[in-house]
Amino acid sequence: MINTKILSGIEASHALYDSLHERIKSLKDQGITPGLAAILVGEDPASQIYVRNKTKRFDSLGLKSDLYRLDKTVSEDEVLDLIAKINKDDNFHGILVQLPLPKHINSDKIIHAIDPTKDVDGFHPENAGLLSIGRPRFIPCTPKGIMFMLKHFKVELNGKHVVVIGRSNIVGRPVSVLSSLKELGNATVTICHSGTSDLKYFTQQADVIVAAMGSPEFLDASYIKEGACLIDVGINRILRDEKSKIVGDVNESSVTGKASSLSPVPKGVGPMTIAMLVENTVLSAELLLN
Repeated sequence: MINTKILSGIEASHALYDSLHERIKSLKDQGITPGLAAILVGEDPASQIYVRNKTKRFDSLGLKSDLYRLDKTVSEDEVLDLIAKINKDDNFHGILVQLPLPKHINSDKIIHAIDPTKDVDGFHPENAGLLSIGRPRFIPCTPKGIMFMLKHFKVELNGKHVVVIGRSNIVGRPVSVLSSLKELGNATVTICHSGTSDLKYFTQQADVIVAAMGSPEFLDASYIKEGACLIDVGINRILRDEKSKIVGDVNESSVTGKASSLSPVPKGVGPMTIAMLVENTVLSAELLLN
């Protein structure tokens, strides 16, 4: 039986924050405080928690963060007007629009309206295109956090087989590109999704699996080979023993002892996503100087 190593996002994120102190100090010495404008539409409890955690981290590092709370009945044009205003505000180097948005607001239209040089979520088509050709400006925060975590814990990707389960523009597609780029991962990458007919055929070959499918505790020991590294991106709320609990896409108890390493849920990929939002905002401020 393998002693499965837990890949702590808390540990890895603090390593990232430690590396940012000098960069933040250098910017402040030049009169620049990296700033984030966060836009929250409606009162979705999960979104409120996410945004609060993000802005708290900015505050703890002495960075600027302003939260714009908008009623769920706000019009699409009003959100676009606010983004246009922030695009022109030099106090903000990053803009975050917390997703999901209410159904009457077109998310793509909102994302396209953000100045690509302030798109610290990395969702704008211009930034997605730069990533696809191997010249990234802003990498989406969760995939960027996954890559940092793998490097921090010395998980080798070069020449390995990475299987990504999920093809979203937020996680699946960008992490597959990053893993395959010669300079970052140089791995052989397979993307699996809801149309994959025999998922186990691919996952049982994988050296590294990134699970981002949104299915609670789906991936058990039968899906992996011995010694595989598992990155669990899933955040699923379930009822267990009449209590609400957050679990990932990986069945942690099942894979422990067979997987070489595993990112837990919670306290795995989640803290890395926030850390990379901070890093992207600092990077945006630095790019203005060049």
